[in-house]
Amino acid sequence: MTAKSQAKAHQAATDCAVEYHIVPKDLAGHLYQVRLHIARPAPAGQVLTLPAWIPGSYMIREFARHIVQLHAHSAGKKVAVKKLDKHSWQAAPCDGALTLEYEVYAWDLSVRAAHLDQQHGFFNGTSVFLQVAGQEMAPHIVDIQRADDLACKTWRVATSLPELKAKRYGFGTYIAANYDELIDHPVEMGNFAMASFEAHGVPHDFVVTGNVPNLDLPRIVADVKKICETQIAFFEPKTRRAPMERYVFMTMAVGDGYGGLEHRASTALICNRADLPSKNQVEMSDGYRSFLGLCSHEYFHTWNVKRIKPAAFAHYDLRQENYTSLLWLFEGFTSYYDDLMLVRSGLIDEASYFKLISKTVNMVTRGSGRKKQSVAESSFDAWTKYYRQDENSPNAIVSYYTKGSLVGLGLDLSIRAATAGKKSLDDVMRTLWQKFGRDFYEKNLSGTQQGLAENAIEAIIEQATGIQAKRFLDRYVRGNEDLPLAKLYEDFGVVFNDAARSGKALKASLGVRTAKDGNDCKLANVHEGRAAHRAGLSAGDILIAVNGLRVTAADAADGLSNALSRYAVGETVQLHAFRRDELLVVQAKLQADDMPALSLDLLENSKAALLTLRPSYQKSVKKIIL
Repeated sequence: MTAKSQAKAHQAATDCAVEYHIVPKDLAGHLYQVRLHIARPAPAGQVLTLPAWIPGSYMIREFARHIVQLHAHSAGKKVAVKKLDKHSWQAAPCDGALTLEYEVYAWDLSVRAAHLDQQHGFFNGTSVFLQVAGQEMAPHIVDIQRADDLACKTWRVATSLPELKAKRYGFGTYIAANYDELIDHPVEMGNFAMASFEAHGVPHDFVVTGNVPNLDLPRIVADVKKICETQIAFFEPKTRRAPMERYVFMTMAVGDGYGGLEHRASTALICNRADLPSKNQVEMSDGYRSFLGLCSHEYFHTWNVKRIKPAAFAHYDLRQENYTSLLWLFEGFTSYYDDLMLVRSGLIDEASYFKLISKTVNMVTRGSGRKKQSVAESSFDAWTKYYRQDENSPNAIVSYYTKGSLVGLGLDLSIRAATAGKKSLDDVMRTLWQKFGRDFYEKNLSGTQQGLAENAIEAIIEQATGIQAKRFLDRYVRGNEDLPLAKLYEDFGVVFNDAARSGKALKASLGVRTAKDGNDCKLANVHEGRAAHRAGLSAGDILIAVNGLRVTAADAADGLSNALSRYAVGETVQLHAFRRDELLVVQAKLQADDMPALSLDLLENSKAALLTLRPSYQKSVKKIIL
């Protein structure tokens, strides 16, 4: 259904719709004012709730704590409102329509919540729109109003919400079919830069907020278009049909930041402005490559998470945690494909791709937590462990993003090797899409979406490829064994190299991750069993000297490489450090860098093209498969 036909279909039910009016009230005070009009409130007293978390970010955030000055009235008379719990209210019974007015404090510069100042406004519906109990499936109308402040005079609106009476990019009324749809379309307001493109016939907008001198937006749009078209063709190789009618990339460029959050027809991104290309920049920087990987990751979620879902997410309960052990698949496999799509779209070459794989392997093998927690357990514990990391996290947990991506890689290699290239993880993803995504949205819109059951992936893999994956999943997903990637890669002419095998001198290391603390070098993480740990140092200690020479924030920035460059593995050094205000003097025996200098190399006549499937390799790939 198009936005216009949807609006017409809902027009007859306008008198039953839930209506919101939102306006930036105080830019300097970071306050939105929201007015909620309920035409037919519950006779016994209307209950209202604000979500405690936002889908895609698995942590209870208690957005209701930012609501201030909530009042209600009906027919000109004040209506009493009672607080039920930390995120729920109940208005007293009233005759006729009920209106609530409240303010939301918006000073969270992230992709998860709401932010407002003189430069821009941004909000997710989960932070600003109270849910009307019992009317979640009614049409929801939003009037996004321009503030009176002169700073907002030239502001525009970017959102994937269907317009009702508003013009595209303008203030006015927008409509959602229900509350779930309402909160899945974030809104950006401001004087943003914007460019548009089509990917297989679907219009896409790319919006950049923030001061980025000489921004090369045409280059970004051209590159992102390749990613989008490659992914659409990946899931629908015959029809090239995308699952949305329009898509919006919303990017906030800041001095230091990185992250993204997926939505059904848009994504909110935050990045370092230095990562975005300038008009005079020719080469692809590491930062820009990472940014394209972020765009690729969030766009892949349009299928994997937003439509293909674990059963636990088929119907979100936004009041409490929704547990699943499958985030290694939904986030991990998305992380596997995000960089792979950069190769397949022709944006990076195989050499660059394998450097990214090497980086991921190194990140996973650095932490001893991978030996204590499986990615299935990491998925289930995301609410309390992954999203609430502390200084000991590398020693206690494993990332379902990074190791999950290696699970995807290992499974892909295993399937390709076992089937002589006839099947791959691609077939698994397309089967998931057909079974839990496309077929549901095309045939079962009036039914109940079930989602992928916790133990159903084995059957899906066998259905898609003919391969039984139980042993693989027991060892590397439910268990905590390291994936045998070196062995798996051998069949494709890709070899692992490390410093020991290459004959290079091993770097001396304390086994820590450092961070700047003013002008000091702070030990952010101390890895279990490594030199600093054995010497008695802890995370949070301030390292001030190595063998009598001062250590500063500059050494923290380079990870102590300069401070330790004159020492060899096995040497003992004296360390001075402060713990709180007490001086520590310890002896540490330096070890080999716990970040193995791993790289991947291609042998002559390798079959690596079979893995990456770049367009220029299609002909040779076909020969390999046959």
